[in-house]
Amino acid sequence: MGREEALQYLKTAKGQVEAVIKMVEDGKYCIDISKQILASISLLKKANVKILNAHLGSCVKNAINSKDTEDIDTKLKELGEIIEYLSKVI
Repeated sequence: MGREEALQYLKTAKGQVEAVIKMVEDGKYCIDISKQILASISLLKKANVKILNAHLGSCVKNAINSKDTEDIDTKLKELGEIIEYLSKVI
């Protein structure tokens, strides 16, 4: 379910970004443009959360159930890298 929701967020964000581009091209008010950019960012963040939750519920869960320690370590390392990156950008 998470991927489908993420896809919807991404498609909506795509439409917003296309609208923002048109706003810039048309010389619209900067604050209005900024608000639309922030709305697009919010949608991308929501999509990312859905994707990460789907990853936990599928890839990470499958690795744990397989008891493949190398695969588990890889998945944990990947999640750690994402958490580290998020701590820098939030």
